[in-house]
Amino acid sequence: MGRKFEGRFDARGKKIAIVGSRFNDFFTSELMNGALDCLHRHGVDDELIDTAWVPGGFEIPMAAKRFVASGRYAAVICVGCVIQGDTPHFHYVSSEVTKGIAQVSLDSDIPVVYGIITAENLDQAIERSGTKAGNKGFDAALTALEMIDLCAEIDAG
Repeated sequence: MGRKFEGRFDARGKKIAIVGSRFNDFFTSELMNGALDCLHRHGVDDELIDTAWVPGGFEIPMAAKRFVASGRYAAVICVGCVIQGDTPHFHYVSSEVTKGIAQVSLDSDIPVVYGIITAENLDQAIERSGTKAGNKGFDAALTALEMIDLCAEIDAG
């Protein structure tokens, strides 16, 4: 059997970017706070964390792409919240933000992590931004930390 690669949750000294959408700010602020809490708990200093706020979920992939293109970051974490309403707008936005983040991730050499809540109603959004179902921003940051280390391990061979 060959080597087993497995990331740990240590990114001390690594620069990390977080992109958040201002739309549904009540939830997105909680996701951003959750991501920052996770990074701080795992030893990432404030001066190594850059944040960008974009108008809505649709704009998240472009900002993430800019962070990736700068070459300054070990990972980019994307947080936002899209809640279904009475029109098909929810389906378009949630689909495009998901595809956009996935495309940026596949085109980059660093982890680009999806921390977007797509909820059918306010209760689901509340549950996923810090109550019963945890905080998806915290989870996304934890994923970023693990993937930074895993990618470095794989690259080192």
